[in-house]
Amino acid sequence: MRYSVLLIGVSVAILGATGARAQEGDATAGATVFKKCTACHVVDSDKNKIGPSLHGVMGRKAGTHPGFKYSPAMVKAGEEGLVWDDAALRDYLHSPKTKVKGTKMAFAGLKDEADITNLIAYLKQNGQ
Repeated sequence: MRYSVLLIGVSVAILGATGARAQEGDATAGATVFKKCTACHVVDSDKNKIGPSLHGVMGRKAGTHPGFKYSPAMVKAGEEGLVWDDAALRDYLHSPKTKVKGTKMAFAGLKDEADITNLIAYLKQNGQ
């Protein structure tokens, strides 16, 4: 009896740690996903391209990167309180035009949740 309780406790601890790591994502895999974004964005500098730099995007108010001309919809979203955190980026990356109606981002979105999680991990690791 004592061994089965111990075994259950160890199993829960292992599964919990594995789930937490999976939720954090894999930045290396995220670098591969980011290749879909490189035509329009950079993450390693403040240089804007067709899209705004994603350097330091985590915690940034939407529509505010200096020197980039955002759509009125993105500026309004920022003024209404949209800040890029894990949840907001997850929604946006899944369907940009649903999250911010009127965004000028042409990308249709990522459908794979693991890709989104990994991309967010990459942005966090490389966009500081």
